[in-house]
Amino acid sequence: MIVSRTGLRYYKGMKKSTKSSITLPPKELALVQELQQRLKAKSKVEVIRRGLMGLKEKTDRDFLKEAYATAARSVRESVADELHDLEHLIQEGLKDK
Repeated sequence: MIVSRTGLRYYKGMKKSTKSSITLPPKELALVQELQQRLKAKSKVEVIRRGLMGLKEKTDRDFLKEAYATAARSVRESVADELHDLEHLIQEGLKDK
């Protein structure tokens, strides 16, 4: 990251004076402006960036949650099978006493 004399931060490869533009339908633009005020964001671009990061975090969380659930189901099934296979050994110990 590069900090310029004006205090703005740029990542290597970013051009300093480039403007980007996305045309949004009126309802979506109103939503971005509303969020900009609520979040006290300096620009509409900041609102969009925050939204993208939130979406990324949510999808990553959902992916991890599903992967954990799948792994937990797999372990539960294998543990149940192992306990079933070892059940006769537990019963053998009880008969001797």
